[in-house]
Amino acid sequence: MVRFVFGVEDLARTRFAISPMLELVESLLALRDRETAAVHVPWLRSLSGRLDGIELERAVALVHRTGYMPDFLAPPPRRPVGDVEEDLAALRATPVGQIRHDMRLFRSQHPEARAVSDAWDAHPRRELNQLAAVLEAFWDRAVAPVWPRVREFLEADLAHRARTLAAAGPETLFGELHPRITWRKGALDVQVSRHSATHDLGGRGLLLMPSAFAARGPMTIDEDPWQPTVIYPARGIATLWEAGARHGEGLAALIGRTRAGVLADLAAPRSTTELAARRGLSPATTSHHLKALAGAGLVTSRREGRSVLYVRTMTGDSLCATSPA
Repeated sequence: MVRFVFGVEDLARTRFAISPMLELVESLLALRDRETAAVHVPWLRSLSGRLDGIELERAVALVHRTGYMPDFLAPPPRRPVGDVEEDLAALRATPVGQIRHDMRLFRSQHPEARAVSDAWDAHPRRELNQLAAVLEAFWDRAVAPVWPRVREFLEADLAHRARTLAAAGPETLFGELHPRITWRKGALDVQVSRHSATHDLGGRGLLLMPSAFAARGPMTIDEDPWQPTVIYPARGIATLWEAGARHGEGLAALIGRTRAGVLADLAAPRSTTELAARRGLSPATTSHHLKALAGAGLVTSRREGRSVLYVRTMTGDSLCATSPA
């Protein structure tokens, strides 16, 4: 178990972020251990024939279902939404001392991977550059095509957590992250395998990162030089690859089947164009339904770049949750 002890400043400095590099690394575990990744089968099937020529063994060897994986693989992002190109550049710039430190921890928990860790000890810079090339190729072929969908899914989780924090406070927020994450008397306990530590945050705050691919449950990053971090499975992972959301018959009877489908599909932020494509509607019809739902207080909108994104409000969430499928 890893315990993070909070002070008043730590609550104020706790933040959320999305890491494309984390999703990239964790998706390798789904590729390696498909028994634990049943929810990602549609994505795994889509990779058939697209990964030829990538030496994935080099990367997969560092990712295990339990235990430590080198922190330098996915350093926590500095911004709310990380950038994979920046992350790959940071990976390539990892100091040799940090590489050797992380690989010592990796070897202590995975002695069966001694040949892998020995190569890293002997030629850390060479191994790092080769790994970065593999990860970049894997991102381009496997993750980048689905990243808009994954990012929207993770943003929906952040929006939900923000509403929970505003409505019910940090105790409820932390208590709902995962069954193996608990808040007790000013401390956050995270049940992880093969690691036990207590850290006084000392004003640094905590970084919370939802993950779509973290099938193995919550994880922590609690080694310097990075901000203490808790990674948790985003809510509703089973819906990630669904073509369209379902809605209950009761909701359909109340507001109409088409409008109910639009509302059900707004657990994640979506533009009018994307929503129209998902529901098989024209953009004009979709816009008409969105205006009606917004007028009823069931959805809200925000501008991001050139797009306007719509997402359910807490009232909309409640209406969908109480309508049986």
